[in-house]
Amino acid sequence: MYDFANSGYTTVVLTAIFNAYFVAVVAAGAPWATFAWTAALSLSYALVIVTAPVIGAYADLRANKKRLLLVSTVGCVLGTAALALAGPGDLATAVICVIVSNFFFCTGCDLIAAFLPELARGRDLGKVSGWGWSLGYIGGLITLGVCLAYVSWAQASGQTAAQFVPVTMLITAALFALASLPTFALLRERALPQPWPPGASVAAAAFARLADTLRHAAAYQDLRRFLWCIVFYQAGVQTVITLAAIYAEQAMGFNTRDTLVLVLAVNVTAALGAFFLGNVQDRIGHVPTIALTLAGWIATVLIAWAADTRPLFWAAANLAGLCLGASQSAGRALVGYLSPKARRAEFFGLWGLATNLSSILGPITYGAVSWISQGNHRLAMLITGAFFVLGLLILHGIDARRGRRAALKGA
Repeated sequence: MYDFANSGYTTVVLTAIFNAYFVAVVAAGAPWATFAWTAALSLSYALVIVTAPVIGAYADLRANKKRLLLVSTVGCVLGTAALALAGPGDLATAVICVIVSNFFFCTGCDLIAAFLPELARGRDLGKVSGWGWSLGYIGGLITLGVCLAYVSWAQASGQTAAQFVPVTMLITAALFALASLPTFALLRERALPQPWPPGASVAAAAFARLADTLRHAAAYQDLRRFLWCIVFYQAGVQTVITLAAIYAEQAMGFNTRDTLVLVLAVNVTAALGAFFLGNVQDRIGHVPTIALTLAGWIATVLIAWAADTRPLFWAAANLAGLCLGASQSAGRALVGYLSPKARRAEFFGLWGLATNLSSILGPITYGAVSWISQGNHRLAMLITGAFFVLGLLILHGIDARRGRRAALKGA
């Protein structure tokens, strides 16, 4: 249900509505507008990179993932609602609210992921993670659908984007808050507090624990290698999530309504991909499943790069949806599979570090290529495919069974 609750944020704020509103209305279509958007997101991801491992270590020591999850949820909901204050020219307000809301959103993703090994046995991690991701895409679909219905009504009533987009931010925040209630009502914290040195503060103990994890990282070589794999293949995934709407508009000539309809359809295929490949993952193995999805991503990029008609681009977009749900679900499950029991939140903090580093690396690379090539978005998309190729090459050296043995030994 938490995956269901928080997915509306990425769908509405980062992918479909507010990003375009930020560029066209808040920044008035200035040449630097897209850079300002990606810079704000990059700063929020950088903050998460710095804090995620420490928050994870702290959560393990105090066994308070649920309490921290509540704080992150409130922060994201309030930050999203505050985006409604950003009108034409309110650049500072928009940037600050984007940074705050995205920071709390990413922190919440790390914390909820750390509950996964407590809720599923090792052989069922892929299936349960797939349930979460698939339900998440349904949540994003519903939130976007409600917003689209409101936008259609507002446009028919003669309202401008400066009038109706702020309301969609309030809708997104309200649905996030409402749908997260079952999590806080029913989810139990099963972890137990861990000891720390006498007289030391919890913060100092958290830093010491993180340093200890890094010193002994060689014992978890497969997990470490997979985290590097995540950095590269998620760079491609985050680029698609963040810039797909821009690519559709610039390279394919889509308008806003075309893009919203496309995003709605992709959420459906993403939900199906997460659900069905989550079950496949537990049968054929974590690594082969991720390899399959990365091959699908490479095919997606090539089709999108070559597409000169809308049906072909729609095919690429829906293939991306299938791979999107499956690759993210499978990646989260494999991290849980390779993590020792006593360090789950800490290692999911490292997972968050890797995914947020990729969220900086991928979009900035796309933006740099498109800028250097004077707006050649097709070339930028083709270069994005290199991240999936690198991820596949790194994945080749991972032995999931060996990594699982190391995790059980470390538990």
